[in-house]
Amino acid sequence: QVQLVESGGGSVQAGESLRLSCAGSGSTFRTSAIGWYRQAPGEQRELVAKIGSVGTTNYVDSVKGRFTISRDTAKSTVYLQMNRLKPEDTAVYYCNCQWGPSDGMQSWGKGTLVTVSS
Repeated sequence: QVQLVESGGGSVQAGESLRLSCAGSGSTFRTSAIGWYRQAPGEQRELVAKIGSVGTTNYVDSVKGRFTISRDTAKSTVYLQMNRLKPEDTAVYYCNCQWGPSDGMQSWGKGTLVTVSS
């Protein structure tokens, strides 16, 4: 089992920035793809950004050019730098780790709330 702890959420004004952190335990975290998801009130959880074990990244279209996902393997931490935040970015952000055959195993963090006001 991989333990994930998110931090860095908060309340900001539109246009400002936040950096989220996801600290993970164990070697599995360091060698697995890590994703940041978000869930707004009344909405389904969606994938925001994902980083592979070798650093390949992908993003949902709505955050391309504004968000950057990165990982520090030595610190067992994955970051989500969020710039030029918009009110529609308001959500609880969750960290996800997938591993095993066909990435069939996964763990979730408890989430961190991001609130962006206009």
